[in-house]
Amino acid sequence: MTDILAPFARPDGRAIDQLRPISFETGIAPHALGSVLVSFEKTRVICAASIDERVPGWMRAQKVEGGWMTAEYSMLPYSTLDRKQRDISRGKADGRTIEIQRLIGRSLRAVFDLKKLTGKTLWIDCDVLQADGGTRTASITGAYVAAQIAIQKLIADGKLAENPFTDSVAAVSVGVFKDTPVLDLNYVEDKDATVDANLVMTGSGKYVEVQSSGEEATFTRDEMNTLLDLGAKGIAEINLLQEAAIAEGLKL
Repeated sequence: MTDILAPFARPDGRAIDQLRPISFETGIAPHALGSVLVSFEKTRVICAASIDERVPGWMRAQKVEGGWMTAEYSMLPYSTLDRKQRDISRGKADGRTIEIQRLIGRSLRAVFDLKKLTGKTLWIDCDVLQADGGTRTASITGAYVAAQIAIQKLIADGKLAENPFTDSVAAVSVGVFKDTPVLDLNYVEDKDATVDANLVMTGSGKYVEVQSSGEEATFTRDEMNTLLDLGAKGIAEINLLQEAAIAEGLKL
């Protein structure tokens, strides 16, 4: 692995610690309580938050107090170069879809006090319009924005007493591409990376989840620390963009 400060040419010309251009377009789904189209350059995901005025059956059966938050994730057939078959056509969601939607739900629940969402379920739907690497991290990042907008609207309407969110949450990918650690991998980098990792962190700098693996390669503790540092830098920048997007979304 080269020194992190050594010059390195990425396929799109970014610096090794540079995020792709990120944007948030709020209010993209008018019927949802909170929604956003999040774009990490060519990776584009619609995230929408809706409220169901009841909790899942297992909570009622077990008399669990509070509410629930859960997520669903899908890649639209035209989101990839080759058409992706819809899950409904196969009769069930594939393993990757289930893994990612569980990750989204876990990530948001980590910074959410479910007891303050009494009798309600907050649904988060993440639909990938275009995939160019990092769809799960973009989904988590956008899901928080959509959910926070929805929660604050409930409070403003007098339907919720206080905000259940205890912190913000965002995610980003890091990896080793051509022996060099890089931040926020696009598809070209991701498919050839020898180490691939996804980081989920709170706004206060705590880790929610670290997913990391070598692709026919290994990595050292020092190399992992370098990737964690890159990810923390990127997520701190994303947090600021999330805050601005939430403020903009609440104006609509």
